[in-house]
Amino acid sequence: MAELHTGVGRQRGALPWPRPRRIATLSVHTSPLHQPGTGDAGGMNVYILEVARRLAEADVEVEIFTRATSGDLPPVVEMAPGVHVRHITSGPLEGLTKEELPGQLCAFTAGVLRAEAARPPGHYDLIHSHYWLSGQVGWLAKERWGVPLVHTAHTLAKVKNAQLAAGDRPEPKARVIGEEQVVAEADRLVANTRVEARDLLDRYDADPARVAVVEPGVDLDRFRPAVGDRDAARLAARRRLGLPTAGYLVAFVGRIQPLKAPDVLIRAVAALRDRDPAIADELTVVICGGPSGSGLDRPTALIELAASLGVADRVRFLPPQTGEDLPALYRAADLVAVPSYNESFGLVALEAQACGTPVLAAAVGGLVTAVEDGVSGVLIDGHDPVDWAATLAKLLPDRLRRATLSRGAERHARHFSWHRTVSGLLTVYGEAMAEHRGRLADRLAGDAALTCSW
Repeated sequence: MAELHTGVGRQRGALPWPRPRRIATLSVHTSPLHQPGTGDAGGMNVYILEVARRLAEADVEVEIFTRATSGDLPPVVEMAPGVHVRHITSGPLEGLTKEELPGQLCAFTAGVLRAEAARPPGHYDLIHSHYWLSGQVGWLAKERWGVPLVHTAHTLAKVKNAQLAAGDRPEPKARVIGEEQVVAEADRLVANTRVEARDLLDRYDADPARVAVVEPGVDLDRFRPAVGDRDAARLAARRRLGLPTAGYLVAFVGRIQPLKAPDVLIRAVAALRDRDPAIADELTVVICGGPSGSGLDRPTALIELAASLGVADRVRFLPPQTGEDLPALYRAADLVAVPSYNESFGLVALEAQACGTPVLAAAVGGLVTAVEDGVSGVLIDGHDPVDWAATLAKLLPDRLRRATLSRGAERHARHFSWHRTVSGLLTVYGEAMAEHRGRLADRLAGDAALTCSW
């Protein structure tokens, strides 16, 4: 793979990169105000929220443009000091799926441009778009405003289609084309991991000089190990959430859709019951999240699957958790499972490890970075429930091994923080701004030379 750089690493250099004063963040299809774990809200929402807050703490104002989906919210919401969320009316407030949103991009773009037109010229120094729909808007806005565009894909259609879960719908050709256009036009492409960067180069023919790796972080103040005796804390967390206090507990946290593969975990319980019924009978699997994407087609599919496999008594369902209940769920679990078919990073895995809980994850995408195999958790090749059951059978009874992984999980998570992420992004922003200004200066010099020749 061609040489890439990380924003974090280059921050140590001596070059005086310019620093943005104000950033326009574009998030068309989902708002950072939405609850992660249901609908289209997930890790991207967390990413945008946490980055915006810390940019504001670094004296960089952030205005987040997102599509209005409720009449209950005002046009502009102050999410935190220096961070505002602007709701753009584009299409009906409710009833539109993500797949229908391309038809509303013109209306959304018009709203974004009107908002900027009401500001003094040069109000925004840079645009950061998230997901391909936002990239399409950013592509036009950057030309109109004369500022650089930084884009983060979060997921890529070609990667998803290559690793499609059984029964899931492939991403349409229109999205593939849209992503290719954004990759070609963005001044910088921020990849969450080197794996994602390689996908951008190999599958989308991205310019290596414009691809930067900046890893996401985790809120280490919110997601942290329990103070004091961990067994007592685990018991207290289970009581808090109304979960069984005895036996093993494995948790899945995320949106309920084929891509996230919670069915693999339920099938693994059935395979474990065949392999080692004594362990299976002590196990409770918690599925925490709401239906999303193609999972909306059959929102009760997992309940039906557990019943059909005869393991309904081993599975508990919880809605998305807020506040301190989410860290409590991580602490309540002996293991957290992330069996996704693809993850650009896997923030759930990092949150769980920050709480001192080892992670079982599929060895795909960003999960090979988010989880240190054999140190903070275990990576499993593939999605065969028999393999997952074998790993559970080996790890759950091994208290000493789980304790070692727990300590490793906590250490591994400490390497990631949102402040580190923002430091890397500021370097990427500065590079993009410096290059943009350099091109503008060259263009002006060329125009001046042409004028003098006359």
